[in-house]
Amino acid sequence: MSAATTRSRTPDRLCAEAVDLARAAAEEAAAPGVVGEHVGLLSEGDRVVTHYFECKELGYRGWRWAATVARASRAKIVTLDEVVLLPGPDAVLAPEWVPWSERLRPGDMGPGDLLPTDAEDLRLEPGYSGEDEPTANAPVSHEMAELVEAEDAEVTAAPPAALPTVPARGSISAIAEELGLRRARVLSRYGLHTAADRWDESFGAKTPMAQAAPATCVSCGFLTPIGGSLGQAFGVCANEFSPADGRVVSLAYGCGGHSEAAVMPKPPQPPAPVIDETRVDPFPLRPEADSGSVPAVPDEATAELGHA
Repeated sequence: MSAATTRSRTPDRLCAEAVDLARAAAEEAAAPGVVGEHVGLLSEGDRVVTHYFECKELGYRGWRWAATVARASRAKIVTLDEVVLLPGPDAVLAPEWVPWSERLRPGDMGPGDLLPTDAEDLRLEPGYSGEDEPTANAPVSHEMAELVEAEDAEVTAAPPAALPTVPARGSISAIAEELGLRRARVLSRYGLHTAADRWDESFGAKTPMAQAAPATCVSCGFLTPIGGSLGQAFGVCANEFSPADGRVVSLAYGCGGHSEAAVMPKPPQPPAPVIDETRVDPFPLRPEADSGSVPAVPDEATAELGHA
């Protein structure tokens, strides 16, 4: 190790003692009352020392005011070099920059926003367009390949309504257009799986709403079926009072707005009363023949004095 390196690592005595000079310079550069205690020093070289002071300014936790002082060779006067605000070991720093394609979340797009898809997006795969070459505005065309790396590139040369996308009638493209096949790319199996997982997480059988529902959506009259392979496990809710109205829901999902939940159950039969007040006791209009103290006369002709 050379002598110059040894001297550079050892703080200069006069520069190390110039704490008041460094504090005065930091207080002049900072706002009043934000320069805290002296937290250390660092030798930057021969007769160059940086003093660190605590920063008390809100929003800068862990930052330090750094005032660098120096003196000339054989000089007794220490002078100020610079004052800066630097982050410390435990400083609160801004998060690492992330590209916009990784920061984008569902719901971030607004009216007029354009979200170009990557040419190698795993959620899409080549579809049938009825032509050997993709259309000029297709993301996989040669013209668009030159603009892939440009983030602000126009996706189409004109508004979609002005593009010549209608094929000639009677051609293969026209038949594909009627069948819904004239698309440059379609959803891949990976795209189907990710969409199904996302929908099942939001409106699936494991949600609290589905756990408390009286029945599942597969038996609900408000469920609108969808086509394709996703129709085997999902549908669209058409109940305006349901929390999933207009959303793609799993067939195992359910809510309190089930169509059969409004059917009133049969009223329960009341138990037998202890005292039956509904029973009617029969009372005869005429007394029975043997109910009196006078014996009954069998023949009116033999009765004395003609008593009836």
